[in-house]
Amino acid sequence: MSEQTQPNGSAHPKLFGTDGVRGVANVFPMTAEIAMQLGRALAYLIRSGPHRHRVVIGKDTRLSGYMIEQALASGIMSMGVDVELVGPLPTPAIALLTSSMRADAGAVISASHNPYQDNGIKFFWRDGFKLPDETESKIETLIFEKALDSLRPTATKIGGAVRLDDAPGRYIAQVKATFPRELTLDGLTLAIDCAHGAAYKVAPAVLKELGAKVISLGVSPDGKNINHKCGALHPENLQASVLKHKAHLGIALDGDADRLIVVDEKGQVVDGDAIMAICTGELAERKELKKNTLVSTVMSNVGLERAVAKWGVKVVRTKVGDRYVVEELRKHHFSLGGEQSGHLVFMDHATTGDGTLAALQVLAVMARKQKPMSELTKIFQPVPQVLLNFAVKEKRELSHLPEPTKAIRGVEKKLGKDGRVLVRYSGTEPKVRVLVEGPDAKKIKQYAEEIGEALQRALG
Repeated sequence: MSEQTQPNGSAHPKLFGTDGVRGVANVFPMTAEIAMQLGRALAYLIRSGPHRHRVVIGKDTRLSGYMIEQALASGIMSMGVDVELVGPLPTPAIALLTSSMRADAGAVISASHNPYQDNGIKFFWRDGFKLPDETESKIETLIFEKALDSLRPTATKIGGAVRLDDAPGRYIAQVKATFPRELTLDGLTLAIDCAHGAAYKVAPAVLKELGAKVISLGVSPDGKNINHKCGALHPENLQASVLKHKAHLGIALDGDADRLIVVDEKGQVVDGDAIMAICTGELAERKELKKNTLVSTVMSNVGLERAVAKWGVKVVRTKVGDRYVVEELRKHHFSLGGEQSGHLVFMDHATTGDGTLAALQVLAVMARKQKPMSELTKIFQPVPQVLLNFAVKEKRELSHLPEPTKAIRGVEKKLGKDGRVLVRYSGTEPKVRVLVEGPDAKKIKQYAEEIGEALQRALG
């Protein structure tokens, strides 16, 4: 459990990571007790004026989602705020519904790509954007300083709950509206792997309603199979399905459907960098890429910058995390950004990453250019890159670790201007990630392993 020092000098456990609160379900901080307190704190912060306030709550398909949903809703209602329960729906659907329904906030119960035993909670503000760091800090302070213990509305001031049965239909309609009206998916065979997650109903429906023949995988959730050997992190089954059914494209989503990985008609995986390059080119050619700028993170391959340079596009890099991509997009009024992992944000259509929406934008490029995905990806030639993850027992400041620092500097010296090294802690797991780029694939793997071994010796 890490701590942070507040402006007033007090210290308390830090709940929020790079994407909300996350951990093993029923273990701190992902307990029913903390979920209830998070609900109370959120409800307190959104109250403004005499009107009834509302929070939209969605989730993915994890077994623990029922427990967390009830606790979170209870906390919100205990502060006099109503909740609207939508059940399993993609994270971007909650962002969209929160904004379109003029709710005061949205909450998503999901651990995204993590295994089923994990869970998480992330919040959206009334405008559909994730909470800024300072608001998350206020929530933590309210919880750990017990500022809300004495605030308990009674009688008619207690919040109520309703189930929003038409939420899936609303989301499907709004996502379909992002696909160019002059185009259809008629004649296309598409394979989609929903990872037994939040999009298992809505994503195939979107594709079918636009005219495609759909081969659906990962659409039988049982509470425990979410992300298990399927979806964006494990596209092997999708690759086989694309080849078996001679599909024009394979679409892989993760558990909460906010990221997209594509498989071309030859069964080859296409990652987020290649998808960004394709979509950047289309928007740039149509004069729809605002300020001719693409936003990506430090994890993106340098090949992305080289690919989009042909259109005179500038690439701006941020810290890892789609929230930081979105912050940069909003700050400078850019229109497209994303991560190599497949979080793609089309700001003209959405406030956060949306795998289904991103798939439609890719399909629109294919339809307009009348080219298969394998042809479109030729514009992107990645530099050899290796990313290794190493489990650690603690997360200490990397610059204070002599042996790993020496190893990193040694590799950087060997690579010179032909490569780069990036070492960072995972924001959601007890791991350190080591990324190395360079001209020799064999050597960069060796370099990454050397750095990782030094880190494990230092961090246990």
